[in-house]
Order: sequence, then structure tokens, then C-alpha cells
Amino acid sequence: MKVENVAINTLVNDPNNARKHGDKNIMAIKGSLAKFGQQKPIVVNEKNIVVAGNGTLEAARQLGWTDINIVRTDLDGFNADAFALADNRTSELAEWNDDALNATLQALKSVDFDLPAIGFDDFKEFVPDLPDDEEKDKGDKQPMVIVQCKSLDEQQELFDELNERGYKVKV
Repeated sequence: MKVENVAINTLVNDPNNARKHGDKNIMAIKGSLAKFGQQKPIVVNEKNIVVAGNGTLEAARQLGWTDINIVRTDLDGFNADAFALADNRTSELAEWNDDALNATLQALKSVDFDLPAIGFDDFKEFVPDLPDDEEKDKGDKQPMVIVQCKSLDEQQELFDELNERGYKVKV
């Protein structure tokens, strides 16, 4: 795979792109590009039509970039279409590790990292138990217990028992 740097104005967004990039998405991509630069190339075909990375291209254009890194694919027709769908869908099917996400968001927040710039303006959407600044200031911390079970059966049994007793529980 050979990475090329090309003029943005030579590239064309896929007119049949099945993925929509709303303002919030483009703003997050712009924030990432502005903070970290381009860390992965976009994928284009032999006609310079973007197969994967349409949002990145749009964000780079809005940032005023004149060139961008690409890789060329020899996929065409249905294979290119299927790859474009797979590129988007596979990330959608991934799940967050709530504990790791919570820890990372907390660490970044503690150093005043601009989380909204990379799409994390509503932490509760991703980690409902992540306290926001208002809750911290109020001192309304609710006690929490994390329990490690020996098996899935034991976990389910404990979950059911605590739920029946009126505790707020989640797996």
C-alpha cells in the first residue's frame, strides 16, 4: 500500500455514498484533524472518487486544506461499494468498553482536553455514570460498588437479586 499526497481539488466525494455526515460528525472530524493531523489516508479509486473517507475529505476541505493523503484501491464496481459499506458498518458494530472509556474520558477531562472538539460533548451519551462538572461541584456522588463474579450465571443471579431489591444495576 503506497500513501500519496494529492491536491484536494482533484478528489471527488462518492455521489452514491450511503453514509451521511451531519454537522456534528463533520465538526468532530475537523476537531480531530486540527488536533492530530491526518493519521490515516482516505481510500480512492482510479478515478479519484473517494471509496472510504468522504467525511474526512469534507472536513479537510472545510479546514482549508489544499492536499491530503490517500491510498488507491483497485476495487471497483460492487466490490468497491461493498468495501465502502463494510468500512462504515464495521465501526458501527463495535461496542465501547465502558470502564476503559470512562477512565480515558476522566483522564482527558482532568487535563482540560477539549473533548467536544472530538465529538465527546455529551459524555452521558457514552458513559451514563460519568459525573459532569455540575454533579462534582454539588458533591452529590452516589456510592458505587463494582463486583467481579466467578461466572455468567453468578453475575445474572446477583444482577436479578439487586434489581429486585431496587438497586440501579447494569452489566
